[in-house]
Amino acid sequence: MSDASEPRAATIERYGIEPVPAHLRTVRWQDLFCILINFQLNPGQILVAGMSVAAGLPVWAAILAQTGGTLLAFLAYVVMATIGVDHGVPGQVAARMAFGIRGAKLLPSVLRTVASVYWFAFQTVAGSLAIVAVLDRWTGTAHSLLVISLVFGFLQALVAVVGYGSLKILSRIALPLKLVILGWVLWSFVVYPDPHFRPAAVFGYAGHGFQWLLFVTWLNTATSTWLTMITDAADFCRYSRSRRDMWIGTLAASGVGAAVVGTIGAYAAGATEGHLDNAFALMAQISPTPLSFCLLLLVIVFDNWTINVLNLYTGGLSLLNVFERIGRFGATVAVSILGIALSSFPSLAQGYTGWLILLGTAFSPVAGILLADYLLLKRLRPDVPALLQPHGRYWYAGGVNPAAMLWTAIGVALSLWIVPASMPVPVIVLLLSGGGYFVTMRLWARRSGAMAAAIAPVAAGTSVRVA
Repeated sequence: MSDASEPRAATIERYGIEPVPAHLRTVRWQDLFCILINFQLNPGQILVAGMSVAAGLPVWAAILAQTGGTLLAFLAYVVMATIGVDHGVPGQVAARMAFGIRGAKLLPSVLRTVASVYWFAFQTVAGSLAIVAVLDRWTGTAHSLLVISLVFGFLQALVAVVGYGSLKILSRIALPLKLVILGWVLWSFVVYPDPHFRPAAVFGYAGHGFQWLLFVTWLNTATSTWLTMITDAADFCRYSRSRRDMWIGTLAASGVGAAVVGTIGAYAAGATEGHLDNAFALMAQISPTPLSFCLLLLVIVFDNWTINVLNLYTGGLSLLNVFERIGRFGATVAVSILGIALSSFPSLAQGYTGWLILLGTAFSPVAGILLADYLLLKRLRPDVPALLQPHGRYWYAGGVNPAAMLWTAIGVALSLWIVPASMPVPVIVLLLSGGGYFVTMRLWARRSGAMAAAIAPVAAGTSVRVA
């Protein structure tokens, strides 16, 4: 799967917001699958599944909420990923189509930088909690969560500054190890000689009974989690060979990965009747052997490393779109420092759903606006050179598209105060914001020739690579 022209892990990545040249877009679906399923298989998402069961969901409902919410978000994700495949530009540049060159810096890029820093810190804390649980059980002494979080965060940041090449190599090494060890963890739960651990007992655990509001809360949490990646979709796929490779690798990874982590996390919580939501801590209790401890530490480290390298990679691109002069390397280092600093607050894990609801209120309308603009107004044919040039067709009003900003604000209001919590809020807000934005831009274009030119697709002669 390698190619001599591909970006090498031994070299700091050179490509920031500028398009990746066509001759470097050679990544097949297998590599993309490895990168994205590694993103899914992480301690944070395993912990989330356990938390949903501890909150009262039946095990089967927790798995369904996590898998279904993830797939809903990734249906939007694959649409925005096509601009990376076709043109090699990152998602933050693609956001300029709808928000304007300055508007994309002020809103989507800032939001994604904040989200990347939060995700880095949350995953570091979640992984460190698991490491502390294993080490405490192994050694019989207490370890500092703060110290482990900071050291762990620093080690992860070292890999991220290298760029996309490191993601591919790390993913190829980590995936088989993670799948084998996580499979062993799940099998150990299934065969453990305690009747509460039997599959019939675990899947028969009713929690508080199926409650729609509780289910949709965790469904919305999963959807919001992955909608925060909508502006990153093109980042992961801009080295891809074709749309077909992107579709296969992305959708397969999202579905399989969500089902695997959902099952492991929910199964562990169900086996303890919701009393313990950390699958790694439970594994350390039922199999307290040196080999088990070593394997658990290995999978936790690889889990965190693969997801947090991606968080810093995309966060660096987002910050670079805001401050272009600091360069690709400088932006990644800056995001790493912020993420490591935030990792010193273990309370992040406890406030997970609150933070996700907050992030989802912003990213749901952003996702709807981007999809409406790219699919319906630009018809998958953006003017890529204009995305990199000020005062062109995507300059709108002083570099900002007022309609996109307006419908983002309306979408936030819909999320917070209007759409009932018993509904799939992120999806509804995405549709309403995107639809409102589309109608507004159409009406505006009828009154303004310049606006009509800004929303029209590029002439059919523009080359678009499809499989």
